[in-house]
Amino acid sequence: MRRVLALLGIPLLALSACATPGAAPVRTPPTGPDQRPAFTERAEEVAAGWRPGPGWRDGYVPLQDATVLTGDPGFTDETKVAFGAGWYRDQIPIPAAVPKDGTIRFPDGTLRVPLMSAADAYAQLRQGDPPPCDGRPAAPDPAPTGRPGPNDPVSTSAPTPCVPLTVTGVRLGSAPVWTSRGRAEVPAWLFTVDELAVPVARIAVAPRVTGRAPAGAVPGRPLPAGLVSAQQLRAVEGNRIDYVLGVGACDGPPTPLVLERPDVVVIGGAVVTSTGICTAQLVLKPVSVTLDAPLGGRAVLDAASGAPLTVWPG
Repeated sequence: MRRVLALLGIPLLALSACATPGAAPVRTPPTGPDQRPAFTERAEEVAAGWRPGPGWRDGYVPLQDATVLTGDPGFTDETKVAFGAGWYRDQIPIPAAVPKDGTIRFPDGTLRVPLMSAADAYAQLRQGDPPPCDGRPAAPDPAPTGRPGPNDPVSTSAPTPCVPLTVTGVRLGSAPVWTSRGRAEVPAWLFTVDELAVPVARIAVAPRVTGRAPAGAVPGRPLPAGLVSAQQLRAVEGNRIDYVLGVGACDGPPTPLVLERPDVVVIGGAVVTSTGICTAQLVLKPVSVTLDAPLGGRAVLDAASGAPLTVWPG
């Protein structure tokens, strides 16, 4: 809740003369103390505590989801919901045979890995069926007046997305994946989907050789006031990192902050926090930072948790 100060003794005409009729009010961004020293101290602590796990430098540790889009899918509102929820229906037999070992191509070399079958990959891709379509009649209204009949469903709410994605083909190929060793080209099953402009890739590497990112060393003290955590990465391209900060609903605009070290990059942000009453709501705000050098195989750590961040486009 913002405080409102009563201005006594100032004529209303004098106040209104300062604004252009019909113009939107000019809001001065909140200002606060410089949080960079506090962030640097915190980030140094996080960087010092980073201990990569087995396979981080010589194995396969993916830092993004195993379902990958191979280009612009041309989403509609309904197909975007279906993709996020994992609603698929297959119109072809899905091969159950396990292929020969495949090769992951990293910037620093290659790695031979066992693969899974297309059937196993599809079982991971498909997360279930969509719910019934609320408010959508099964057949057109036969009433000549155009009014609903006595047995027709009636709804004033917006239709719920309920369309699955139709799989009409599958082949073994590859997809780009962000890993602990940088961006790699990884064997993947490419599922052709009627409703999308590009195939949906599901990584084909066998789970038994797929490493997991370590949890990271959580600092022994809470995040200093005015600093906020990085929730996820949106994209990594060269020396640019796009990521998402979690801020309060009434906080001021966030400022991205970054600390670079030879082996890690620590990111977070700063905000001017609200001093009034506000809802307890986390708001995700996209930000970007530009590094002094390309990220390469360096880990990107969250300044709050100390954990490595993963890529979630969107």
